[in-house]
Amino acid sequence: MHSQDYDRLYLSPPHLGRHELNYLHKAIEDNWVAPVGPNLDGFERDICEATGVAHAVALNSGTAAIHLGLRLLGVAPGDEVLCPSFTFVATANPITYLGATPVFIDSEAQTWNMCPERLREALEDLRRQNRRPRALILVHLYGMPCRLAEILAVAEEFGVPVLEDAAEALGATYEGRALGSFGAVGVFSFNGNKILTTSGGGVLVTNNADWARQALSWATQARDAAPYYQHSELGYNYRLSNLLAGIGRGQMGLLEDRVKKRREIYAWYQQHLTGLPGLSFGPAEPAGGRSNRWLSCLLLDPAATAVTPEQLRLHLETHNVESRPLWKPLHLQPLFAGATMYGGAVCTDLFTRGLCLPSGSAMKETDLRRVADAIREIIPA
Repeated sequence: MHSQDYDRLYLSPPHLGRHELNYLHKAIEDNWVAPVGPNLDGFERDICEATGVAHAVALNSGTAAIHLGLRLLGVAPGDEVLCPSFTFVATANPITYLGATPVFIDSEAQTWNMCPERLREALEDLRRQNRRPRALILVHLYGMPCRLAEILAVAEEFGVPVLEDAAEALGATYEGRALGSFGAVGVFSFNGNKILTTSGGGVLVTNNADWARQALSWATQARDAAPYYQHSELGYNYRLSNLLAGIGRGQMGLLEDRVKKRREIYAWYQQHLTGLPGLSFGPAEPAGGRSNRWLSCLLLDPAATAVTPEQLRLHLETHNVESRPLWKPLHLQPLFAGATMYGGAVCTDLFTRGLCLPSGSAMKETDLRRVADAIREIIPA
C-alpha cells in the first residue's frame, strides 16, 4: 500500500454546507464586498444567539480578537498576563503585541487545560512579590472545557479579569452554558481548520456594550467622529469582510450537527482502538463539561509500547493520512525563552506522548477504518 493509492485524509479540513453560496451570491449581487454589510451584522447576531452573549464583533482572526480583548482589559506595556503554556502560540502572541509579558501555567492531566492548583500557586507567589497580573487568558484546548468553576473562583479571589480563549471550543458547553460566555471577554476562531469556518476569521464577544463599541472602533482604525479622517488613538485593520461573514452565516446553522459528528468520531476511535498496547485517548471531560471534540487526540505510554508519536505520525503519512503532534508548550518555545513558568511537567509529558488524529466532520466510516487499520499495523494488539 502506498500513500498515492488514496486521497489525502487531512487533520481538520473545512466542511461546507448548502447555504454558504446563497449568502455569498447575495453579497455580490448587492455589491456588499467590503468589511461592512448585512452578512456581518447577521453573523454577529448568529454568534450572540448561539453563545448567549449580548455583543459580538466579527474580526479577521481569533488572534485579533485576543489582541483587542486584552486591550479592553487594560493590558499595557510592563504588565504581566497569566496564560497556559499548553496552547497554540496565537494565545500568547497578543500579550507581547501590547508590550506585556506572559507568565505561563502548567496543565492538569484530566482536561489538559490550565491547572487551578498551579494557577493559585502562581498568584500567591506573585502577590508575595507585590506583582498583580493584569489579566488571565483561559484556553479550552481542543474544544475541551477547562475546570471553569475552580479557575474562575481563583481569578475572582485575586481580582484578575479573565479573557476566555474559546478559539477551538465553539459549540462546547459547561453546565449547559456556551464556552466563551464566562469571561469578561470571549474569543472564537473561524480559521479554515476550525469546527466552523469563514475561511479566515474570528469573533470577540462580551456583555459590555461599551467594550463592544470600543473593539469595533479599534478594529476599523479608530477613526474619530469627524467629516475628515482624524485619529486620536491607535487602531487596526481587523474587521472581517462581508463576503467571509456570509460563509459564516451559512456555517452557523450547522453547529450542533458538526459538534455531534466530531463527538461521534472521537467515540469511534475510542471504541475501535482502546486496548491497543500503550494507547489511550484524551482529554477527559470535567464534571459539567461537554467538549466539541474539535480534534481527537491519543497518548502513547512508553512503558507499554516502543512506538513513539513521531513514528506513528510518519507511519500514517505512508497511508497519506495527516496527523499532528500536540501543541508544543510555549515555555519550551525559543520565542519565550526565559519566561516564568509554574509547573511544566504535565504539559511537557502530554507533548512528548500525544498525537492528533484526522477529525474532520465530513469523514466517513471508511476513512476512520483507514486510520485505525494503519495504527494497528504499527501497534498490533
